[in-house]
Parts: sequence; structure tokens; C-alpha cells
Amino acid sequence: MSDALNRQMIAEELLNTLVCQLGADYVLTEESDMLPYVQEQRRLYPGHALAVVMPTCTAEVAFIVEQCREHGVSLVPQGGNTGLVGGGVPQQSIVVALGRMNRIRDIDPTNATITVEAGCILQVVQDAAQDVGRLFPLSLAAEGSCQIGGNLATNAGGINVLRYGNARDLVLGLEVVLADGSVMNSLTALRKDNTGYDLKHLFIGSEGTLGIITAAVLKLFPLPRGKATALVGCDTPHQVLALYEQLRDRLSDTLTAFEFLPRFAMDAVLSHIHGARDPFNVGYASYALIELTTPDADLDLNARLEAALADAFENDVVRDAVIANSSTQSKALWRLRESVAEAQIAEGASIKHDISVPVSGIADFIEAASATCLSILPTSRICAFGHVGDGNLHFNISQPVDMNAAAFMDLTPQFNRAIHDLVADMNGSISAEHGIGLAKRTELRRYKDPIALAMMERIKALLDPQGLFNPGKLL
Repeated sequence: MSDALNRQMIAEELLNTLVCQLGADYVLTEESDMLPYVQEQRRLYPGHALAVVMPTCTAEVAFIVEQCREHGVSLVPQGGNTGLVGGGVPQQSIVVALGRMNRIRDIDPTNATITVEAGCILQVVQDAAQDVGRLFPLSLAAEGSCQIGGNLATNAGGINVLRYGNARDLVLGLEVVLADGSVMNSLTALRKDNTGYDLKHLFIGSEGTLGIITAAVLKLFPLPRGKATALVGCDTPHQVLALYEQLRDRLSDTLTAFEFLPRFAMDAVLSHIHGARDPFNVGYASYALIELTTPDADLDLNARLEAALADAFENDVVRDAVIANSSTQSKALWRLRESVAEAQIAEGASIKHDISVPVSGIADFIEAASATCLSILPTSRICAFGHVGDGNLHFNISQPVDMNAAAFMDLTPQFNRAIHDLVADMNGSISAEHGIGLAKRTELRRYKDPIALAMMERIKALLDPQGLFNPGKLL
């Protein structure tokens, strides 16, 4: 019997077993039905699945894993499939789509915790917390479709990391299905549990290569009762950084978000996003979007922010500022920031980098990286924006207006090497919040400490000796 025929028989036997357990409606095998699960949103990494299975509980996930192990078939856990580095793209694998596992198992306002299944959409978790007067602070552009399991598997970041931390910082406990089908039940709601290795951190950020997260206990926080939002115009990234330092020292932990936009990003949004309006009469080279929040309804954040910005004016850091006077105005300012990625698509092809450097070096990085890109291609259009308050920048280069898109994208390796070398020189990271996936495996081997990389490979071999969990990703 040929190897191909043998593999086909094994696959058919596995699929029949899964259909008997889950039902035919929840084991998709038609190409048209599987299409949303086998390609990521940028369509850079085509995939192929043997089937898409949709479990409804942890026991079914364990059954799927056991059967895949017995048949030697790889599997790819998948949430909302909103990733940007190909981390959820299958290659001749079973896709385990967790969207039906969407129950909120428990919510405890006094303990400030919520226990949710991996398929819960992030916005649903946010809303459930708000219904009991609490905040779940993880917030990102895809929150209406991304799922908690994927957020944790990629250690998602977003706009509130400055105050609340990454996804990793918001987790108390996990439930995980391991490669042998056993279930690690560490759904602790404790803030102090000093009983050995904190194993949950192995799986957070592992991109589904070590196990399948099926549930999590998440931290909640006091619901903000006051908010202030401002957009500030500056001349240089160094002024933006100086403003951040002044506001951090003066406003302490009320400073929740501090975002950076260059003029190119603002122009793109104003040109391509319907209803977007420039709040200033003149343009500035750099912008900072600032938000303060507090659970104290009596604290006048607008007054505090206005006073802090007045000092920044006197210190020659700020050129202009507008403070939102209503939630509508606040949403309009945030829309300018949140629409950058969409607007950049309308500007043509782009070469993207998700990097982080120490906050103190962010302005130097913007200037040095911009100069480097212009030396490679003088007509490059730099679109560097992002979460400057935590050192995370989306350093993108947009296609020149007079250049063919394919010819521009052919320069990707050259741009990547130049940008990532600079990141490494500044003791930064080539992946701040998007992960490694398929896109950055080679880059990881170039920049990761070899001892750390070897330890990662040992952990992978120990927890997934057959290499069946999300093969080809990360490592």
C-alpha cells in the first residue's frame, strides 16, 4: 500500500470517528465550508485543512486530541482567526475551531474574577464584566470577533497595556488540553498561590504549539467612572516622548492609554475613512492620543489633563491640543487612531513590523528606522504608529505612489533585516504583540538568544513529543 493511500485511509477513519462523536454538522469537510478557517485575513498564507471540527466542551476537545494523537494527524487550535502572522493557518491539519465553547462559567465581582471558555468573544467578556460593575481591560481592534483563547495563546496587547498589562498579566488560571488528551485543570481564582511552577505561563503566548487552552480565570478591575481623552499635536517623536514622561509623572495610574500617530497616518485616515475629521486647523508632524480613566466619579480628569497639557505648552513640548468634551468627541478622536490600519490598505501595499523597544528609546528608533528605510527606498512612505506608552510600535512602510506593488513587496526581506537589526541593537523585540506564527520563524532564529531557543525546543518536545500541535508555527 502506498504512503498516500495509507494516509488517506487514516484520515477517513479519523473523520468517521469524529463525526460519530461530534455529529456531522460539526465536522466540516467541504472546501467551501472550511474556507473561512484556512486563510487568514491578509491572505498571505494559504492553508489546507483535512477538516474543521467544532467542539462544545473540554471533554470533546480532549477526545479530538486523543484521536489525532492515535492517528498521527496534526491539529491547529483556532479562535476568531484574526491573527496577522499566519499562526492559525493549517497545513494538512485538523482545525479545532473553539467558537462553540463560549460559556461564561462564573463571574465573581467581589473576587474581581470571571471564568470564561476559550471561544468567548472578547467584547462579550467585556460586556459581562460591565454588567456587574467591573472592567475587563483587554481591548484591541478585533475585539468584536477575536476570542479569549486566541488572545491568550498570542498574549494579546492592545491599547490598555500601559495601565493593565498584556493578556498574560490578566490571567489567574487556565484549563488546558495537553497532547496526550489529558486536561490540566488550573482554574484557580487565587492571587496568591505559591505551590511551584506557574505552568499557565507556558501556554500563554505559545500560539497553540503546546496545548489547547479551553478556559481561563481572568482578572477584573473597578469600572471607570470618569474619563478624559485628548489629541495633541507635536513637532517630533521626541516631543511626544517628552510629553509621555511628563504625563506619566504627573497623572500616575490614571494614564491608561498613550498612542502615537504620524502625519502620514492622519492624512490617510482623513482621505479614506468616511466621516473622519481633523480636529486641528493645521497639520502637525506627530500626534499623541491620550486617555485617562478613574473609578472615582468625583475626580475631574479633564481639569487634570488640561493643567498637565498647559505645563507641556510652557515647556515647549506641545504645539496644540484638543480635549474631548463628550463621549461622542472621545469616540471621534479614537476613530482617527483605530482607522489607521484600514486607511493604510487604501494607500496600497505595506510592509509591516510589530516591534517593541524600551520606552526611552522609542523616539530614537522612529528617527533611525525612518532614515534607514529612506536609504533603502527614498520614496518610502513611513507609517509608524502605535502604543508608544508601552514601547510597542507598528512600524509600517507604505508603497510609494509611483511604484508597482509587487516590486515594492520584493523589498520585504531587505526592510525586515534593516528594521529588525536596529531593534536588536536597541535590545528590543521583533514581535511585540502579534506573535511569530509562520511570518517570523526565520527571524526568531536570527534574533532569539540561542540558549532560550533551545529551552523552548525542549519544552515543545516534552509537552508535544509527536509535534502535532500547530506544526510549523513559532519554532
